Amino acid sequence: MSGTENFSSETALKAATALQQVLAARMHRRKVMGQQVLVPGQLGEALQLPRIINRLQSKQQRQRERGLEEFMGLWPTLSPVTRDKVLDRIGWYDPKELEWEDKRSNRRPVPGDPAA
Repeated sequence: MSGTENFSSETALKAATALQQVLAARMHRRKVMGQQVLVPGQLGEALQLPRIINRLQSKQQRQRERGLEEFMGLWPTLSPVTRDKVLDRIGWYDPKELEWEDKRSNRRPVPGDPAA
């Protein structure tokens, strides 16, 4: 997508949890006691994703709005590859980028068209 995603608090919650999964899936090599081990990425915690998710899940509207603002501030700072992975995980796509035959393209015949 082009970075013009419009998130509500519900969709931001889905995207934030997907982002947390995407970032945790990154593995890093560390040397522990002389052995190389793979450890999951910690970038989600550094970006305060658990706090943002908690705010988006809050029962208080003000907290949800605050979480949405924080997520919307974080979103543009992510790389395009990371954003695409998150959008793919939550099932978002740009219908203009799809082929005509793709069932998700949301293209319908023009009303009044005899082929319809």
